[in-house]
Amino acid sequence: QVQLVESGGGLVQAGGSLRLSCFASGPTIATYAKGWFRQAPGKEREFVAAMHRSGYFSYYADSVKGRFTISGDNAKNTVYLQMNSLKPEDTAVYYCAATTKIDGSRIMNDYHNWGQGTQVTVSS
Repeated sequence: QVQLVESGGGLVQAGGSLRLSCFASGPTIATYAKGWFRQAPGKEREFVAAMHRSGYFSYYADSVKGRFTISGDNAKNTVYLQMNSLKPEDTAVYYCAATTKIDGSRIMNDYHNWGQGTQVTVSS
């Protein structure tokens, strides 16, 4: 089982940027498709972005498309989420996840490996 640890969250002003990292220990992250989800206070966890196991294509929630980018560095066993033009509504705990579904998924239950989450707070 791959174990995931996120980092890089913090407090940022609206319009700013953050890069989240997700380090994988155990089996190489290259054997999994990867995803990012987020959960705001009082809301359900929602899909943010996912990347095919190969890393050759990715897809995003409409709310972040054009602002967020998911990427991976297999040599470092790390997945990233670059977040630009942040908005207050992006405030949430962000989770990375891994799945054996080759092309990833928008569905939370398709992921069986999760990190502990990192807090992102965007001030207006």
